[in-house]
Amino acid sequence: MDKFTIDGNRRLTGQVGISGSKNAALPIMAAVLASDGPLHLSGVPDLVDVHSLLSLLETLGVDSQYGDDGQLRLLVQTRQPHVAHYDLVRRMRASICVLGPLLARRGRARVSLPGGCNIGHRPIDLHLKGLAALGADIRVEQGYVIATAERLCGASIFLGGPCGSTVTGTCNLMSAATLAEGRTVIEAAACEPEVVDLGECLRKMGAHIDGLGTPRIEIEGVSQLGGATHRVIPDRIEAATLMIAAAITGGHVEIAPIRPDHLVAVREVLEQTGVRIETSTGCDSLASLVTTAPPVLAPTTLTALPYPGIPTDVQAQLMALLSRADGISVITDKVFPDRFLHAAELGRLGARIVREGPTAVIHGVPRLSGANVMASDLRASAALVLAGLAAEGTTTVRRIYHLDRGYERLDTKLNQLGGQVIRSEDKPVATPPHWAAPASHLAIDG
Repeated sequence: MDKFTIDGNRRLTGQVGISGSKNAALPIMAAVLASDGPLHLSGVPDLVDVHSLLSLLETLGVDSQYGDDGQLRLLVQTRQPHVAHYDLVRRMRASICVLGPLLARRGRARVSLPGGCNIGHRPIDLHLKGLAALGADIRVEQGYVIATAERLCGASIFLGGPCGSTVTGTCNLMSAATLAEGRTVIEAAACEPEVVDLGECLRKMGAHIDGLGTPRIEIEGVSQLGGATHRVIPDRIEAATLMIAAAITGGHVEIAPIRPDHLVAVREVLEQTGVRIETSTGCDSLASLVTTAPPVLAPTTLTALPYPGIPTDVQAQLMALLSRADGISVITDKVFPDRFLHAAELGRLGARIVREGPTAVIHGVPRLSGANVMASDLRASAALVLAGLAAEGTTTVRRIYHLDRGYERLDTKLNQLGGQVIRSEDKPVATPPHWAAPASHLAIDG
């Protein structure tokens, strides 16, 4: 297990590249289970989650060839396997995305209930409700979802939940419905760019899908999906994280490639704090973006919401930033109301944060101080790294395996911008047995 040691209080400057989106790549990779041809992907980030899913797909009969340049070729070699085992699925929640395409193409699936980051209650009841509406027989036994269907049939499905639409649920049902007989309408569908990217790839595979990027997606089922070539969209969460890294360190950073339309909400909240952002349009809807920090950050109030709102996956990083603002800020998370485990760890660095239910009140402080902190999940890891970059002294962030699940070589990119982030093995410290008395006690008794 590795850790980061960060020498803080360094201004980030320069240019840095953005990797392909993890949250887009994973459901697209899972969709190969529904296809009868090779899927050629580019821009696939080299992440722990990507390799975890490749291992799972291999057990389900998929051959993969992954290159160092983010090129990935997937092809189903056998359609007999239908069990996604616990040991692989428990590593990340996105593994549940194999359920829909596996069931639609093979008529049966036995998929372990998923694992992932500890960020609050994340049931898959809407996934199962949607598949049942498509005609699947669904039951849950011994920690596994067991689904069967000779052929799925189109239906109207409502995916609204108490905290908004379900992104992975929309991906799962959209992939399944492409092979269903007849027409499927998904109401209250997730509008996230990652859902749109999956839909665009499915279209290239031969699916008939309308309404991508809206709350109403219509799918006319086809008898077969073929191969396709597709480039994964840039990771808007990584882009936002690096924008915040520039802001919290008083820096000036250019990032590319990005999709400016994917970052509108993040851009607005950063500009409210005084950050200046300039965009240069490139080709194929891609652009570069320059983030320049103000002398003093202004406080603000924000709410994490489903797209096109501020992403819950950026909430922790924004909390780190606002801990340095000159005044009181308020953050509410309406997607995952319990996603605040990072607040206590930011407090170890000197942040003043008070949680009140789904809301955190941040009293900005003039400086943060380095400390030992522990990451609880993927985005909390990023928040602690950002705070460590701005803190005076040395910060050690442990459990960065969370970070490696979703950021491709983040330490390398930060060092490229002038940070000093050292990755090293986190060796356990030897402790005396619990029965060993302190030396001073032994001296007195001796």
